[in-house]
Amino acid sequence: MRARWALGAAIAVVLIVAEPVVAWAEDPVQFGSSPIVDSVGALDGKTGDVEQAISKLYADDRMQLFVVYVDTFSNPADAGDWANTTAEQNGLGDNDYLLVVALEGRNYQFSVAAGSPLTDEQITDITVNRIEPRLVDGDWAGATIAAAEGLHASRSGTGGGGTGFFWFILIAAVAIGLVVFFVVRGRRRKPAVPGGTAPVPGGIGSLSTKELKQRAGSALVRTDDAVKTSEEELGFAVASYGVESTTAFQSALDNAKALLSQGFTLQQKLDDSEPDSEEQRRAWYAQIVEFCERANAGLDEQAVAFDELRALEKDIPGAVTRVRHAVSTQQARLDASSSALTGFVAQYTDESIATIADNPGQARDRLGFAATALQSAEEASTTGHANQAAVAVRAAEESVDQAKLLVDAIDRLGSDLTTARRSLDTAIADLRNDVATARALPPGSDASGAVAGIVASTEQTLSEVGSRLSGDRVNPLELMQRLEQANSQIDGVLTGVRNAQAEVQRVAASLQQTMLSARSRASAAEDFITARRGAVGAEARTRLAEAGRLLIQAESAAAADPAQALVLAQRADSLASQSIELARQDVGGFAEQLGGPELLGGMFGGGSGSSGGGNVMGAILGGILINSVFGDGGGRSRSGGMSGGGFSGPGSFGGSGTRSRRGGGGRF
Repeated sequence: MRARWALGAAIAVVLIVAEPVVAWAEDPVQFGSSPIVDSVGALDGKTGDVEQAISKLYADDRMQLFVVYVDTFSNPADAGDWANTTAEQNGLGDNDYLLVVALEGRNYQFSVAAGSPLTDEQITDITVNRIEPRLVDGDWAGATIAAAEGLHASRSGTGGGGTGFFWFILIAAVAIGLVVFFVVRGRRRKPAVPGGTAPVPGGIGSLSTKELKQRAGSALVRTDDAVKTSEEELGFAVASYGVESTTAFQSALDNAKALLSQGFTLQQKLDDSEPDSEEQRRAWYAQIVEFCERANAGLDEQAVAFDELRALEKDIPGAVTRVRHAVSTQQARLDASSSALTGFVAQYTDESIATIADNPGQARDRLGFAATALQSAEEASTTGHANQAAVAVRAAEESVDQAKLLVDAIDRLGSDLTTARRSLDTAIADLRNDVATARALPPGSDASGAVAGIVASTEQTLSEVGSRLSGDRVNPLELMQRLEQANSQIDGVLTGVRNAQAEVQRVAASLQQTMLSARSRASAAEDFITARRGAVGAEARTRLAEAGRLLIQAESAAAADPAQALVLAQRADSLASQSIELARQDVGGFAEQLGGPELLGGMFGGGSGSSGGGNVMGAILGGILINSVFGDGGGRSRSGGMSGGGFSGPGSFGGSGTRSRRGGGGRF
């Protein structure tokens, strides 16, 4: 049972006493892939302006604004309760904001989470001075745009705090790691303790809730990196030694993935809108830590046997030759994919290819780093330092694997964009059929004018999408999302008009299109995070894990309950999109705080050119150096050790806190 979200004192100013009218009463709504629900056509061709304001707010301040326009509120009729219920049903959190407006009812509510950083004074300013004057003037789009501007203004001057020291520590750690990697030659790996990892000092029961939260977030990042790196390591082992020799490690890896998934699911529960008691939060944070420790313990149990299996020190020349061949193979693929990306730039917008735009450069950095590491391996081997040579070979292997992933991502997104572009024609045709069906409704069935309004807004969307498609560069996934939003709105007025078979076919078609978009975004997020995991924190990873879980549920439900599968797929699409944005922000902050490749230039025995500092920067971004060096040469994060992204930096989890809402509103 979800606890009822309490609202603060409403700011009620009665400005107009309206004559009684026939209104279209609506229950609390469910958001799909768009943050806008306009069942009455209030935006009247200005949807694009509102979307732009909402997108800019999220890009600039990581604040998500949702807005609903209806005729009147019902079930419940109170604006505050209606907003609360909508927020609950959609899982809105501390940094999500909801504006609901009833045009015929002449009332509204601006709903804010209790844990939001906004003060009551800022909420009052946004409602009274920004939203309400636009509503009085009938400027429905302007009210939302003003809310977005008010939220942005409320955030100006506030600092993130605390991240400077984090990045200083990261730079220092990497510098120390590089010294260890290239100067201290005698470091050897210590066997893992069979059966588990060292216990948390003092036991987790003695930690404060804040410390537990930090421990859980850090554990998720470390374990996620450990699993990803172990997958790469296993791939090389299978190629070298065969499947039969790696069966035990494969089993441990599968178990670790399952435990990590449970940990991410618990973290998503802590992040959602449901209020959690102090006891629940402590128990769930402790469970996350336990799941991560068990995952790492299972991997560590195989470490000694796996180290013996690899035995790189026994055949450094053969290993170097094999990895050099892999470098050449990926270099050839990179050249072809770079040419393909040039073609994508001519066809698709910058936003649509943002996750792969720098992949060629990143892949070249990884391959350049691999070449330099292999040279170091040969030098170490000839001077009798076989153990250090093995560390260098392992770093080169991981670099090549990331280069392959970066190239694969270019090919995969190109295919997804091509498929999405072809699907647009079908979606447009379906939406035009819906418009024709709505126009053919019997006279008198649209007393409130809702159908006419939605038909008009749908036609406007079709016109705008058609105009975009006639341009030189398009974003197929974004256009598909707009069509899905329009489709969801017009479906509301056509419910009961279509026969059952037609409804099943329509839902199936919509599900197929949404699944395409969700899978594409989830794949893009996975590729982006994996190749840049040294910079990406826990929040982006959690969103991606939850998107993957919902996609699996959607696929399972598709045959028996397509409508429910569609809801799950829409949520997965939204979460994958959030994951990409959060990960890109983390990477941007990483580059800004480190000051670029020049900061580390020369640390690998070269400058900032193709074989020097730039390649080191790429290896740090990919988490390769931290994993390889601080994992004592094994290339996988050890329990209690450092791993790429293992610090609690940008993108780490926000607190769960109390989920009750504050807000303001009233009549207009």
